[in-house]
Amino acid sequence: MSLGTPIEVHGLSKHFGDVHAVNDLSFKVMPGRVTGFLGPNGSGKTTTLRCLLGLVRPTAGTATIGGQPYANLPNPTTLVGAALEATGFHPGRTARNHLKIVASAARIDYKRVDETLKQVGLTDDADRRVGGYSMGMRQRLQLAATLLGDPGVVLLDEPANGLDPGGIAWLRGFLRSLAAEGRTVLVSSHVLSEVEQTVDDVIIITQGHLVRACPLEELTASRTAAVIVRTPEPERLAAVLRDEFSAAAQVVDGGLSVIGLTTEQVGHSAHSRAIELHELRDEHADLEQIFLALTSPPAAP
Repeated sequence: MSLGTPIEVHGLSKHFGDVHAVNDLSFKVMPGRVTGFLGPNGSGKTTTLRCLLGLVRPTAGTATIGGQPYANLPNPTTLVGAALEATGFHPGRTARNHLKIVASAARIDYKRVDETLKQVGLTDDADRRVGGYSMGMRQRLQLAATLLGDPGVVLLDEPANGLDPGGIAWLRGFLRSLAAEGRTVLVSSHVLSEVEQTVDDVIIITQGHLVRACPLEELTASRTAAVIVRTPEPERLAAVLRDEFSAAAQVVDGGLSVIGLTTEQVGHSAHSRAIELHELRDEHADLEQIFLALTSPPAAP
């Protein structure tokens, strides 16, 4: 299997007794792209990832990497790197020695230890005991262990946990660089503002069901939050739009926010009434707004 191979989930279900953690879930993750795996707590993300890694046996369906179940991959640690939960580091062991132990167990050349320490920015702290590491440094060490086998597929669950703003910015560039090398990168995260700046594609699930799987650009472009208008006569234009379209038009900060109309409709109405416009644009919903709209339970009648 070459660097960067598709992940495919087809008809995947996992039931724990009466609890249906995953229900008939299907999606595909492509190499050369960063894919965000999103969903509320309890939506089935971790169960899906554990099925991919052979840690949980599906009730139905398949979860494959390069067309093969994880258990059938030859020397899987050199093909798939995964970090699904915080690893317990021996506090008295240095980062370099920790990685040497991991490398030895996976039959990985020790030269990869220093290479991965450099990749994650821990070279200068490689001989410090992990007990003195910050949470962010431990996250970087976890990433280094994930990359020891130089895998073409990288699965990460909440990798930004414990990182400060500088660390999060570093992680963003790091994940983008992995994808640019042709790797398949699947990242589960709750930090939606950061996901929006990092990923190419999104997979959104809730209650074990797929809600949406598409490029991020397609998702955000499809949802217009409002039409924003700047005009010297916002109250007059708002009255016109309410009269013509029964539109929700609200004066905000001297401008106008219009829900339910296109820029063409607003512009035509303003032109027909000789109302001067200084700005007319769509304001698209951000990922957090879209995520909440797609995953929130319907309001009670």
